[in-house]
Amino acid sequence: MANPLGKMGEDLAVKYLEKKGYCIVERNYRTPYGEVDIICSDRGELVFVEVKTRRCTSYGSPEEAVTRRKKEHIKKTALCYLAGLNRPCRNIRFDVIAILIESSPAINHIQNAF
Repeated sequence: MANPLGKMGEDLAVKYLEKKGYCIVERNYRTPYGEVDIICSDRGELVFVEVKTRRCTSYGSPEEAVTRRKKEHIKKTALCYLAGLNRPCRNIRFDVIAILIESSPAINHIQNAF
């Protein structure tokens, strides 16, 4: 990832998830369809996480940056990941972690975002 703000946000998201007991499986998983920022497990569920980080809300909240098109790319990328597993995976979900960095980072974790 070339964007320093995005990298910082992803690092904060990983620390947040680990503190909540999630196990990080993969970061920045790429396919021709796009990228999933974080793949992790949470109590038997495989979770695909999109992280959006903003310094201010001038252009909208971080959550608003996860558009319908972005969601479709994430879903296709997740299907590629699942196809590469050597075991069945029944429980998956898609989360969004929105981080607003002003005086101190504010993290909004949206489970089952789409």
